[in-house]
Amino acid sequence: MNFDAYARTGVDLVNARLDDLDDLRALFPDTSAWMREEVGERDLTIFRRAQKRLRDVFEYGTSGRDAEAVTELNALLEAYPVQPRISGHDSSDWHMHVTSRGASVSAEYLAGAVWGLSVWLCEYGSARFGVCADERCGNVYLDTSSNCCRRFCSERCATRSHVAAHRARKRAAIGEQVAVAAQPAAAESLTPVS
Repeated sequence: MNFDAYARTGVDLVNARLDDLDDLRALFPDTSAWMREEVGERDLTIFRRAQKRLRDVFEYGTSGRDAEAVTELNALLEAYPVQPRISGHDSSDWHMHVTSRGASVSAEYLAGAVWGLSVWLCEYGSARFGVCADERCGNVYLDTSSNCCRRFCSERCATRSHVAAHRARKRAAIGEQVAVAAQPAAAESLTPVS
């Protein structure tokens, strides 16, 4: 089983828009086309609830609340249990599924996502669960950096945030220069004329 791929489905879910069924269908990759076809309104409600709970896991990890992340993942593992089975058509295509045959779309997807994130936490710790530091974003990510120093979900957010910070520093420096330049002129106007 590719636990990293399952963990990334959890990230994809938390970052997805879930306004309607079309948004939910867009979450499923081409390899899971059957999910797109079978998903229904009931699944949408379940996905929205799970999305919020998984976001909490990332926020707990980001803020160093390891025990709370573990508690929430354990509760999610109970809600979306893994029932592994071998699937495929012949010996060249055997692979593992995380739920029993006939499981709903939400049960299949969420069991894999929760299992993947749980394995990720056990392997790397909850500090590797991140929420993007760009205040305009809020997406979550799994920190795969060598020294656990990632702060942004993407290079785009990192660049946007750094450019904004640079521009803010530049505006502040110009404001200071204007203030300093205005001080001597103000002092001269207060000097009595003889």
